[in-house]
Amino acid sequence: MTPNTAHLRNVAIIAHVDHGKTSLVDKLMYQSGLYRSEELDRRAGGQHGLVMDTGDLERERGITILSKNCAVTYQASDGDTYRINLIDTPGHADFGGEVERVLTMADGALLVVDAFEGPMPQTRFVLQKALACGLRPLVVVNKVDRPDSRPDEVVSEVFDLLADLGADDEALDFQTVYASAKEGWAATSLDDDRQDMRALFEAIVEWVPPPRYADVEAPTQLLVTSIDYSDYVGRIAIGRVFGGALEARQRVAVIDRHGENTQQQILQLLSFQGLDRTETKRVEAGDLCAVVGLDPINIGDTIADAAQPEALPAVTVDEPTLHMTFRVNDGPFSGRDGKYLTSRQIGDRLERELRSNVALRVEPGETMEQYRVSGRGLMHLGILIENMRREGFELCVGKPHVVLRNVDGHKEEPIELLVIDVPDEHQSSVMSLLGDRRAELIKMGYKTGTSGFVHMEFSIPARAMIGLRSRLLTATAGNAVIHHTLLGYETMRGAVPHRQSGVLIANEPGQVTAYALDGLYDRGSFFVKPGDDVYEGQVVGENCKAGDLVVNVVRGKKLTNIRAAGKDDNSQIRPVREMSLEACLEYIDDDELVEVTPSTIRLRKILLKETDRRRESRRAASV
Repeated sequence: MTPNTAHLRNVAIIAHVDHGKTSLVDKLMYQSGLYRSEELDRRAGGQHGLVMDTGDLERERGITILSKNCAVTYQASDGDTYRINLIDTPGHADFGGEVERVLTMADGALLVVDAFEGPMPQTRFVLQKALACGLRPLVVVNKVDRPDSRPDEVVSEVFDLLADLGADDEALDFQTVYASAKEGWAATSLDDDRQDMRALFEAIVEWVPPPRYADVEAPTQLLVTSIDYSDYVGRIAIGRVFGGALEARQRVAVIDRHGENTQQQILQLLSFQGLDRTETKRVEAGDLCAVVGLDPINIGDTIADAAQPEALPAVTVDEPTLHMTFRVNDGPFSGRDGKYLTSRQIGDRLERELRSNVALRVEPGETMEQYRVSGRGLMHLGILIENMRREGFELCVGKPHVVLRNVDGHKEEPIELLVIDVPDEHQSSVMSLLGDRRAELIKMGYKTGTSGFVHMEFSIPARAMIGLRSRLLTATAGNAVIHHTLLGYETMRGAVPHRQSGVLIANEPGQVTAYALDGLYDRGSFFVKPGDDVYEGQVVGENCKAGDLVVNVVRGKKLTNIRAAGKDDNSQIRPVREMSLEACLEYIDDDELVEVTPSTIRLRKILLKETDRRRESRRAASV
């Protein structure tokens, strides 16, 4: 039975990536008494905690990609029982579309901030969105058990950030809770006992208001903010009831973004209990639920009263900042280990992704075998590609480009806020690298309580960020801590440097040999190792000089009856340079592609034959 609205709390957990919000939700669920720790571990796939990160990629990378929601019950100190709907949101800037749409389900926000790092770029982004939705923040300073924590300074930095974002007096008068999600305790003061999460539960009950716009007598209205899918019942719409009530078997009107109205019937109504969904007969205004049996239904649609259909404002999401070309894999190894190869299959998969990925855009490409896919960043699109390859797709992906705006005849480009913490001795290297990329220094100094690390903030064109992370890590011997988020749009700042080195290109198909790599030892570093299969036109390494070089990596040693002076075991081979999917996408140039299959990621030229590439370069030079 749906609880009284006064005893209902809808809370979104927002934070910068890796500040511990998912771990915090895990502890809240465990200490609410719904689950034993063993059951949470089982639900997390055998890993301790991380029960809210349900996808394979989320567990592998330790980040939240898709928003999740669960419900817990808590008996407060006043003796009343409260139902708390917890909404876990992504912390990475590339998944901001998930944050924006689920904030409409909440009435308050738990802003989780690391006790050492303090507010970071994504903290600013998610907090700005929360304030725009009218949510009052409850600040949780997490990881105060770190030896280098500085909780008092972090609280001051959060206040300064809120003031900078134009928060009102009510938001500036925020409640602070100090916590350690890892140890499972929270306290309103650093001097209080550190036993459990009760202080955080009490703060949620006291500081998060009951649901707004929750008139049970009004006509039915539910805003769809998420879509799930089941092989048994099809599409499942998830959202918040803003008015009236929903009942099982009820006739409703589904109003899409364009105002089109379809009359449908709810087959099943599900409410949230912990991580599970349980069937219920009625859900009243203010609560969250899942609705089964409606099709068509999409994110942003309104489920309304059949007799008095009235649409709610659709979810608004910031536009994409990056686009790339998805195309059919036409390489010589096409079809070796993939199940889905055709443009129709790729198009159908992208169409399915659009139903739940609100920040994604898909348009036809230059040919029938290409699609122009736009997203919020390289990781946003990289996760999509990684999911597709794990599902059995083969495809080729082109170089990422930023999405430009045309304002009053002038081109404007996205500008990122780049934050770097780096040891003192590498400061000049970072400044030199960013100076070449049209970056402008906003602020520089030392964080309170830290020594030896300088904190720098830059505004930098988004196109200059492509390939920058690997160069920064190389220039700082891996010691740089890098974060970035979208700042806004500005007039084009001018050219930025491209990749300096050329690539090594295989000139014939075959199997890579140690003898061939030994002969090419001084030419550069390699992306392949002995035994790998390659084809003509495949990028097999990076040239140590500017310009591309065609090489033979499959050449074998001639067999004669003359004994060699040295043994093949003495062959010199550089260690293979392992490249992740995102690293490959950052690395390629305009005339190259990343070939993605379920088992392999390769780099290749768009034109595989050397004669075709020379002809194209002569044509481009003459134009």
